[in-house]
Amino acid sequence: MPGMIKKEDIEKVRAAADLYDIVSASVSLKPSGTGTFVGLCPFHDEKTGSFNVRPALGVWHCFGCGLGGDVFKFVEEQENIDFREAVELLADKYHIELHYEQNGNARAEHSGSKRARLLEANEAAQRFFASQIMTKEALAARKLLGGRTFTQADCERFGCGYAPQGWDNLVRHLASQGFTQQEMLDAGLARQGQRGVYDYFRGRVTWPIRDSTGRTLGFGARKLYDDDQIAAKYINTPDTQLYHKNQVLYGIDLAKQAIVKKRQAVIVEGYTDVMAMHLAGVDTAIATCGTAFGEEHAKIVRRLVKDDSLGAIQLVGPLKVDGQPVSSRIVFTFDGDAAGQKAALHAFGLDPAFLSQTFVAVAEHNLDPCDLRIEQGDEAVRALVARAKPLYDFVIGAAINRFDTSYSTGRLGAVKAVAPLIAQIRDRSQVDLYTRQAARRIGGVDLDMMRREVERCRRQLRVRDEDAYAPKRRLVQPQHADGAMMPERVRQIERENAHKQTFYHVDDAVFIAEEQFMAVLVQIPNAIRVDWFDSLTPASFETSVFRALFQAVVAAGGLPETTTPQGLWMHNLTKAGGPMLEPVINELAVMPLPLADRSANGDDAQGQRVQSDANSPASATKAEVRYASELLARLLDMGFVRSIASARARMSRLPDGEEKIALLGTITNMEASRKSLQNQVHGNNVN
Repeated sequence: MPGMIKKEDIEKVRAAADLYDIVSASVSLKPSGTGTFVGLCPFHDEKTGSFNVRPALGVWHCFGCGLGGDVFKFVEEQENIDFREAVELLADKYHIELHYEQNGNARAEHSGSKRARLLEANEAAQRFFASQIMTKEALAARKLLGGRTFTQADCERFGCGYAPQGWDNLVRHLASQGFTQQEMLDAGLARQGQRGVYDYFRGRVTWPIRDSTGRTLGFGARKLYDDDQIAAKYINTPDTQLYHKNQVLYGIDLAKQAIVKKRQAVIVEGYTDVMAMHLAGVDTAIATCGTAFGEEHAKIVRRLVKDDSLGAIQLVGPLKVDGQPVSSRIVFTFDGDAAGQKAALHAFGLDPAFLSQTFVAVAEHNLDPCDLRIEQGDEAVRALVARAKPLYDFVIGAAINRFDTSYSTGRLGAVKAVAPLIAQIRDRSQVDLYTRQAARRIGGVDLDMMRREVERCRRQLRVRDEDAYAPKRRLVQPQHADGAMMPERVRQIERENAHKQTFYHVDDAVFIAEEQFMAVLVQIPNAIRVDWFDSLTPASFETSVFRALFQAVVAAGGLPETTTPQGLWMHNLTKAGGPMLEPVINELAVMPLPLADRSANGDDAQGQRVQSDANSPASATKAEVRYASELLARLLDMGFVRSIASARARMSRLPDGEEKIALLGTITNMEASRKSLQNQVHGNNVN
């Protein structure tokens, strides 16, 4: 086994990795002032964003679940891997060659992390399956694909392959490529039987299931032969370190760019449906893999389609998209039969903001997209998507249409059937809208009766009220003409920070001053005056956690050089603080400061991201230097007050004499120093 990765290589990877790009690939981030971005935490379920990212410092932290760290820690948590594997994964992404410490006298050869090996095994399996599709044995596979009007070029485009019949064709092939049987088992490509390890996919058409970057995570496979020992028509790779059925979408690698550009995603039910959609010109089509569309899938799609806001108003629902004939939307191509309606009902449990953009497309005669393309052509497939109906309208309409509403009993039956559906709409702002629509559609139904029935069902089902259209909290910062915030707003933010932090539950003026100073020290160390900082001692801090953090700063060498990159400063500080102080440092790193936004820290006037570079020094503006000086002066002043009070108490207990006179002189000097400090602060504020 290879030794440890050399430290200089780890730092190369850290310097190359862009935290914003890595996080935003899976989390929708929005600017939140002073170079901080906020989004919904990917590591726990939440509706209000508490996940903060500070790209310039290379740090992230969630105030909801408490997780946080650097870019390596994010990859560790996201991919469920260890530190070494995270470094290797990022090194591969940024094309950085890693070198390893030697173990004894043996030459260390890197064989790759477990995750990397599983990815390599899947890629090798995909090449094997693709190479088999033109063999004589694969005639049945070619007939199946050809019968759906897919050409050889189409099959190559989507990676269609063939898993040969037999016992261990793939196992033997992968073994010849240097893969172990355990790696084949861990990748879900093989299974352990009484006669040994054998191929999981045998005698089937295969499709590679890839992530958004094109890496093969697993496979889907369709049955071809009646004597197949697995009865299921379709099978998929079992859950592995790479493949989780609730988090993968077939075709996402092909559709991602189009989904982002068009702000549209089309969800179909099978691999051939994805192929048919793309070949017909609907290049936003994706499919789940052997499971129903769920919350994790919705998160992936929603991050790509994105939300909008207009100031403090959250814009929810299908919005116009420049250059596109249809609005932003997520379209499900459910069947019109009972199974399709059941699938549509399942979607009711998803996020209200997601559902406001959700539509349903049902083809005539309940044809799936692949059969629709075969029978009616590409234009019919495109028209299917264009005429999709909103999800709520589809489900409620389907329930009402089952009744003959020309009779009183039919109308009552429709009310009883549709009320539980409307009641399940969690977004309170839409419940009354659909209650009115249903009453009008049924006809001859008293609106108040309809409302009472919906409310009864809502109570019975214990539906949680939400408002997808509620304004998202966005602070408007009052400022002086020079960009500095108004004093009352500064104090408000400081108090909010004191309540929000999780490492020390106390709220007083001393704590607030120490917390804000430490946040500035972590985020903008170059804003702090070196001569004043050198006057600080551990005794300058009343709060134990900040006293320990100050000692960590001293252990890290004190304030960084003005040329020290921000990322390196954070790394050195976190290393000096150790695991006990790491979460505190992470919180302080993303804590909002009562300072004006700077485009250099990540936002321009339109709220778009400007490159934040953790490899650059943490430069400071005049307003930041002023605020840091005020905080540092407060700390020093409180230190003087405590020392003077202590000296006076001691002097009161001393008898008259030289010692008492000397102590009086010390008190006088401290008061003079305190006055001088106050004058300096006042002079700085005037300037």
